[in-house]
Amino acid sequence: MNETLKTLTTRRSVRAYLPDQVKEDDLKQILEAGTYAPTGMGAQSPVMVVVQDPETIRQLSRMNAAVMGGSGDPFYGAPTVIVVLADKNRGTCVEDGSLVMGNLMNAAASLGVASCWIHRAREVFDTPEGKELLKKWGLSDNYIGVGNCILGYAKDPLPQPKPRKENYIIRA
Repeated sequence: MNETLKTLTTRRSVRAYLPDQVKEDDLKQILEAGTYAPTGMGAQSPVMVVVQDPETIRQLSRMNAAVMGGSGDPFYGAPTVIVVLADKNRGTCVEDGSLVMGNLMNAAASLGVASCWIHRAREVFDTPEGKELLKKWGLSDNYIGVGNCILGYAKDPLPQPKPRKENYIIRA
């Protein structure tokens, strides 16, 4: 199996992280892969906000947990959060941002960096506090949250894949 296909079939979502920060060279490569995700009409509507400041990560975690009505850490202690946002004026904004998220997670896996897609970014950035963060980051409120890609090094061995469902592929 070639390396790309191996990465695609062995990548797993990780929900327990070591406190060690992602190596800068690895982070740069992961982010570059995100910039090469396909986007509708090549418009490149998404942006990636890299958050490594523990205080801001705690704020994002608190906001994300509040959407669920909880108070736990939905970022599982990951030391890096990449917030993927996209211009809501583009008809393919969610799809574009989703492809960026996929590229980030697959690139991370290829480098031995663990990741997980944490949902509820849309709800977080629809709040007044979320809109304040957009403003702080120099973004207009035309941006909607697509997802949070958490990154770090896995605390535990990667989980085994679940069996693939029957009839996943239908040939017409």
